[in-house]
Amino acid sequence: MNRKISSWAGKRVWIIGASSGIGAACATLLLGQGASVALSARHRASLEQLCEGQPLAQALPLDITEHAQVRAVCVALQQQWTHIDLILVVAGGYQAMRADSFDLEAAQGLLALNVGGVFNCLEQALPWLLRQGSGGIGIVGSVAGYGGLPKALAYGASKAALINLTESLYLDLHPRGIDVYQINPGFVATPLTADNDFTMPALMTAQDAAAAMLDGIERGQFHIHFPKRFTNTLRLARLLPYRAYFWLIHKVTGL
Repeated sequence: MNRKISSWAGKRVWIIGASSGIGAACATLLLGQGASVALSARHRASLEQLCEGQPLAQALPLDITEHAQVRAVCVALQQQWTHIDLILVVAGGYQAMRADSFDLEAAQGLLALNVGGVFNCLEQALPWLLRQGSGGIGIVGSVAGYGGLPKALAYGASKAALINLTESLYLDLHPRGIDVYQINPGFVATPLTADNDFTMPALMTAQDAAAAMLDGIERGQFHIHFPKRFTNTLRLARLLPYRAYFWLIHKVTGL
């Protein structure tokens, strides 16, 4: 559904959310394959540490919830790079939440980060990609967006929005020569999941998750999800009638 990528050598990639987890692991893999990588996130020190000894890497700190910061960094990057091959929006947040512990402020904060932050990035990225008529954009969602899950009252809603968003983006951008990647990881061992107090099926390392993500992009896939033994189970469950779906989710999670 997208163009295949045979080599990253000489490619220019901007990773937003690159200070830890999948974003940092992805940056390391791309730099090792000869790509020029701009790394953005809130934590400057972590970005600068990743850039040490990497002449093709540059740290461009920003907070995606701050529109002015996103704009300033994008303008600065366009002055350096007349062309960009891939923008990856990995940044996001997670907070467990159930109906009996609903927190409006926390829910609004998650939506501002996971959805509003992505829109801030799109506001700058889309004109750049459309002007050049090539390149691609990948947005990291989650399998929590496939269907309702316990403890994901706000998080799941934000990731469901990104699934819908990437589908709409593909319809608009693919005819214009721009690739779109919907990326839905399962459970990945990152700082965001470190405090989970429940069993996480098929837990992956950030390095394995980054490798799976890049493999899907290289293959030209639109819907990139991993690990498939877990994600395909959730995708099939979503096809069940609601009575069966709710029973299965309660049975599997014990929640």
